[in-house]
Amino acid sequence: MADAPQEVPVSVSDSDPRLDSSAEIRARIDTSKPHSARFWNYFVGGKDNYEKDRELGDQIKEIFPGLVDVARTSRHFLGRAVRHLAGEQGIRQFLDIGTGLPTADNTHEVAQRVAPDSRIVYVDNDPLVLAHARALLTSTPEGVTSYIDANMYEPEAILAKAGETLDLTRPVALMILNTLGHVSSYEQAKDLVDRLMVGLPSGSALVISDSTSTSEGMIAASAAYNKSGAIPYYVRSVEDITGFFDGLTLTDPGVTQVTHWRPEPTTDTSIAVDAYAGVARKP
Repeated sequence: MADAPQEVPVSVSDSDPRLDSSAEIRARIDTSKPHSARFWNYFVGGKDNYEKDRELGDQIKEIFPGLVDVARTSRHFLGRAVRHLAGEQGIRQFLDIGTGLPTADNTHEVAQRVAPDSRIVYVDNDPLVLAHARALLTSTPEGVTSYIDANMYEPEAILAKAGETLDLTRPVALMILNTLGHVSSYEQAKDLVDRLMVGLPSGSALVISDSTSTSEGMIAASAAYNKSGAIPYYVRSVEDITGFFDGLTLTDPGVTQVTHWRPEPTTDTSIAVDAYAGVARKP
């Protein structure tokens, strides 16, 4: 059994004021309108959300109760994907872009439970996530966990900074979960994914999950969310999600509903969810 986690700051330090809930960070947090990370946090049962997030969440539940299932089953997919990559594929490095707010079983916790020497880099540039970054800066003594304050639209800069913690000559699992919907153009979203994968070596993995336009309820929920004043989130077709993996070797069962991707005994596969995911390796 691994020793108790200890704080291992890498990209930021304990003395870095960005890690504290300072007045500067609080000033950047807009509680007057909903926010995707807080909205998602509300749906998975977290406490890091505000009245506007809960109001929108309750409104969306009325329109499409299934979005709660999307949030929770997508989180469970993260755990299964990381366990597969760390346990069956032997990957020891993870680059998690669009970290979101810390909850139970974050990427580093799952990976280091399987392989204590795993190294994880989280990437986000949201002030609320930044304010909670300290909760992500934990690690087993054998491994490392790091946080980068960076923009998804600058993939080369992300790779350069991640290379201070990860060995980019060895396989890395790139994880982009429920994040690409913020990119309005599919072509741009695919370009960002391609540019990130170009910078990773053969044997690396790509993990993507996202909400999909596979029911009228999800489409209506997405429209309501986008009218709320929050940063828009665009649901895409299953074909679009599959296209992100072009040129890579998909792991069975390919791109499928998150509940059907390598289900475990505790996975409820009877739930039909508008969220698809896949895992693929770079040849």
